[in-house]
Amino acid sequence: MQEIMSDKMDLDKSMNGNDPQFANLNYSDMEGESIADHYRGAVVLVTGGTGFVGKALLEKLLRSCPGIDTIYVLMRPKRGLSVEQRYKELLKNQVFDRIRSRWPERLNKLYPITGDVSAPNLGVSEQQQKLLRRVHTVFHSAATVKFTEPLHAAAQLNVQGTAFMLELAGTMPLLKALVHVSTAYSNAPRGSIDERVYPPAYDPDSIVRCTKMLPAETVEMIAATLLGDHPNPYTLTKSLAESIVYSHTELPVCIIRPSIVTAAHQEPYPGWIDNIYGVTGIIMEISRGTYRSGYCRERYVVDLVPVDLVVNSCILAAWRQACKKPGRCPVYNVTSGSINPIPWGHFTSLCVKWARENPTKYVMWYPNFGFTESRLVNTFWEMTCHFLPAFLYDLLLRTQGRKAIMMKLARRFKMAAATGEYFANHEWQFGVSELAALRGEAEGARDAATFPHWPDEFDWDTYIGAYMLGIRRYILKDGIESLPQARTKLKRLYWVHRLFQAATGYYLFRFLAGRLR
Repeated sequence: MQEIMSDKMDLDKSMNGNDPQFANLNYSDMEGESIADHYRGAVVLVTGGTGFVGKALLEKLLRSCPGIDTIYVLMRPKRGLSVEQRYKELLKNQVFDRIRSRWPERLNKLYPITGDVSAPNLGVSEQQQKLLRRVHTVFHSAATVKFTEPLHAAAQLNVQGTAFMLELAGTMPLLKALVHVSTAYSNAPRGSIDERVYPPAYDPDSIVRCTKMLPAETVEMIAATLLGDHPNPYTLTKSLAESIVYSHTELPVCIIRPSIVTAAHQEPYPGWIDNIYGVTGIIMEISRGTYRSGYCRERYVVDLVPVDLVVNSCILAAWRQACKKPGRCPVYNVTSGSINPIPWGHFTSLCVKWARENPTKYVMWYPNFGFTESRLVNTFWEMTCHFLPAFLYDLLLRTQGRKAIMMKLARRFKMAAATGEYFANHEWQFGVSELAALRGEAEGARDAATFPHWPDEFDWDTYIGAYMLGIRRYILKDGIESLPQARTKLKRLYWVHRLFQAATGYYLFRFLAGRLR
């Protein structure tokens, strides 16, 4: 594979400025320019390319910037698979179906670079570092996004990894833009978050040294103290990483801060999703009728942003950084709450609506859901609506000689819901002036409509419907052809649900009547 890449690249030729592929590159501020033209002949490096945002970014670059020359994808061996094996699996991913059917040759523009963000120079060999010297746009989205990740691991990947990325970027003489993908919740303890980098509570280098010098067990013992008001290691380490990026303004850096990244609005396909993290898991279980109560302030805004809006913001931010040179490390809050808000209560009511309209064949109980602001009440509903049905279903499975799994799933989902309770019971006001400036400057480009990124350009009702169909198709592998069967099943579950309600009401009445005698 290295020989293939070596044959394709001629570093000395490009560094002398004689490579014809760079002839069309013009980083001046031109009226009516094309955003796609900015990427003509471009050599791009993407970290985190196998993640949710990363895959959507790769697909969009290949499809909407056809003149792009090469996209290097940093990859490491994982779960017993070599980089070559993971690369082949990536190319087979359904996110590239449209490209595979219409422009299969564009997939040849993807090249894996063996590396690891937690290692110096990202673990890239000297030979491949020479290839990276031709890079002039970097999208750094590699990170651990697990809220439960131990602090020492999160610091190594999110903080130290970002520092290593910036050091390597310093060796790229053609670099015009480096986009660091952070999170809107990097400053979670603040209620109002502007588009700026706030001073972190600790020096990033000190935290990294601490996590390296001390045993992992010791770090976890002091983790609560180090977190302070941060809800988890993820938000803390992303805050520290932002301060590192901001300190490297000798490089053309900028920061993208998406809020809760959800299924695609339109691209690559409406409702496209490839994981069940966070909100997606909640929606999936609501659709199956297995999640019926949550602890949340339902009047608070749930700040969701479709993945394609995040990807387009990244592409536009790199274009603006190179062509417009907006200044010292611009920060973009890619959020919907201040532009197109939707409260938690309305969001879940739409989920229930579409779960009943387009049920999955894997529905287990009639979909119904409600939030409560009382932990005591929520615990009651968890026991009666989550754990009791799971226990009874496991008994049924055992009588059939099958493996009991529902209690295990119920406990796992309770833990997942607990990690998200902080975000369901807090609300933030995000400034979007820099995002608005990006929108204004992009509108002058001929192909601005190809890269929509402003979060008021869609209707939540329609979007949630597509989101839930996406979960059926891409997560549950439940095709549209099963809808008639699923609707029939849902009708039966509806009457079972009603009978259960009637029986519960009857016995509750009898119980209360007996107590009052």
